Amino acid sequence: MQKIRLVNYRTPDVRRSTAQLTTSLMALCLAWTLAWASLRVSYALTLLLAIPTAGCMVRLFVLQHDCGHGSLFRSRMANEIMGFFLGVLTMTPFQCWRRYHNTHHATSSNLDRRGYGDVRMLTVREYAGLSPRGKFAYRVYRSPLVLFGVGPFLQFVVRQRFAYYVPKDWKVERWSVHATNAAILACAYGMARLVGLAPFLAVQVPVMALAASMGVWLFYVQHQFDGTYWRRRPEWDYVSAGMLGSSYYVLPPVLRWFTASIGLHHIHHLDSKIPNYRLQECLDENPELARAPRLTLWSSVACASLKLWDEDAGRMVRTYALAQEESR
Repeated sequence: MQKIRLVNYRTPDVRRSTAQLTTSLMALCLAWTLAWASLRVSYALTLLLAIPTAGCMVRLFVLQHDCGHGSLFRSRMANEIMGFFLGVLTMTPFQCWRRYHNTHHATSSNLDRRGYGDVRMLTVREYAGLSPRGKFAYRVYRSPLVLFGVGPFLQFVVRQRFAYYVPKDWKVERWSVHATNAAILACAYGMARLVGLAPFLAVQVPVMALAASMGVWLFYVQHQFDGTYWRRRPEWDYVSAGMLGSSYYVLPPVLRWFTASIGLHHIHHLDSKIPNYRLQECLDENPELARAPRLTLWSSVACASLKLWDEDAGRMVRTYALAQEESR
């Protein structure tokens, strides 16, 4: 019943999609130019301006994400071309990312099918079976400094430049890595000639670092929160995974704009063909969708301390308590 209603929101509006892309690209160009111009005043001001510039980058990533689901335009070719173009700006190989992400949608909240575009998460029993070194490595990986600081930058800027992690039989996906790299180099060369290499890097590096961290944080709190849903394959259900395993991230209007309404993640997981600009409309006209797990900016902060899934209790727990028990 719910799925039938959601189908009614799938149809993209080409004018809205085009306007969304145009204004988002203009906002990025304006914000980036202001950050570059501020280098003559103060680098502290440049870093401050990097925050809204990174927000624009996050918005463009969500539009690229819609292209990956074929929901931004009706034309498959238009989604392919625009997805690749935006992937150059976000330093994310479009076709490769799309395949991993679509697998994530098919396996989200399934404990037997983790590892496809997910933040790595272990169960309590899996963690208990690790060696002391393995437990330490996992705690370091799940620490906020790595998970939301260093890790996102390394993922988006460094790791995605290589195809070694992509299966060899994924020909198109591997090609997208190399094609995106070539386009990034061409753009970087052009920008270096236009504004200078040092000024370009002085702006672009903090923008990409902030955008990557923002993106990973959004993805993390959309699936790993207190009260989320994880099940083994026999008990796993797609609708329950979407409605209960994806959060309803209630953000203020300005942040809803920067994130292109991706906070309505439970609706997106129920039907990924709905364009981002129709998610709020879908929620407003289907009040039962508001029953999804809700997070606010304040309450989402606590999600950073959740590290493991306790299958016996059916909830996420922290690792520090386990670490304390081990040290006794």
